[in-house]
Amino acid sequence: MDSITIPGSPPDDGREAVDLLMALVATPSFSREEAAAAAIIEEYLHHKGVPTSRINNNVWAANKHFNPARPSILLNSHIDTVKPNKDYTRDPFRAQITDGRLYGLGSNDAGGCLVSLIQAFLHFYDRVGMKYNLLLAATAEEEISGANGLEALLPMLKNIDCAIVGEPTLLRMATAEKGLMVIDATATGSSGHAAREEGINAIYKAVDDIQWFRSFAFPRVSAMLGPVKMNVTLISAGTQHNVIPATCTFTVDIRINDCYTHEEILGIIRSNVLSVVTPRSTRLRSTSIAHDHPLVKAGLNLGLDAFGSATLSDKALMPFPALKIGPGDSARSHMADEYIYVDEIRQGIEIYIQLLNKVL
Repeated sequence: MDSITIPGSPPDDGREAVDLLMALVATPSFSREEAAAAAIIEEYLHHKGVPTSRINNNVWAANKHFNPARPSILLNSHIDTVKPNKDYTRDPFRAQITDGRLYGLGSNDAGGCLVSLIQAFLHFYDRVGMKYNLLLAATAEEEISGANGLEALLPMLKNIDCAIVGEPTLLRMATAEKGLMVIDATATGSSGHAAREEGINAIYKAVDDIQWFRSFAFPRVSAMLGPVKMNVTLISAGTQHNVIPATCTFTVDIRINDCYTHEEILGIIRSNVLSVVTPRSTRLRSTSIAHDHPLVKAGLNLGLDAFGSATLSDKALMPFPALKIGPGDSARSHMADEYIYVDEIRQGIEIYIQLLNKVL
């Protein structure tokens, strides 16, 4: 994407965003452990003259001329990160810029988006005469879909019309997003001595069900989100080598398109496998925003393209239309030596401002 020049844009947006991101990278903020990172965001906004509110490790603020009679646009991204994997060759908490790349844990997912949204919010903070209020929310526990993140904050935020969710999309518009259902399954047999081939091997029963999960294709395919995807990701059985296992448990990650409800998927699974199937949650539904929504139309007018996202975000928890878009690349999320290009952050700020300029 070519660089965009915005008349009247503060000249230090990019530098301040990068400095803030480097401070956040240097501050561990694993899910449920975001307090120090939240304090950095509060301090930065206070330095800019912006009052903030906080619940748990979620920080939020409203534009200077907030009018409760007006609808609001929510600008949201998350401050928590996953834990670094064993393949890191760099210190994950030492932010370094090399060849235009800013390295560090959380730089791409979703620190670059967060600091870009903060700069866009500040650009409009004291503007008068806007049709919408702007609410900024830097939220916790996104990586674990925790109850003390955005879900805890939303009841405090009233009259929200729509949202921009900052996630790394290469600044493409994710107008639809797959839902998630994680199920735990238990196959049951009976124990016995392995030498005498006594009992019923629960692993073999589980293997039959796992083969169904591997091969079954749900017939309804979404134009935006493609097919439902199921993957067995964990399995556990047995106590020792000479005992036939009486139980075998396994976990299935299911990414659900907009053609099915979670309940429909669960019913189909239960009618096809012998294992007892228990969903961990059914609250993370697939979501979409209409292509004639003002935010999407603004993006299309800017030449941005739309796509359906296979990855989950806090968009799934929002009971209002939300557009997922941000600098960075989802393919870099959770990888070793995570990074974002500095130019991507500058472009992210500019695109967010351009989008909001067209609707505010």
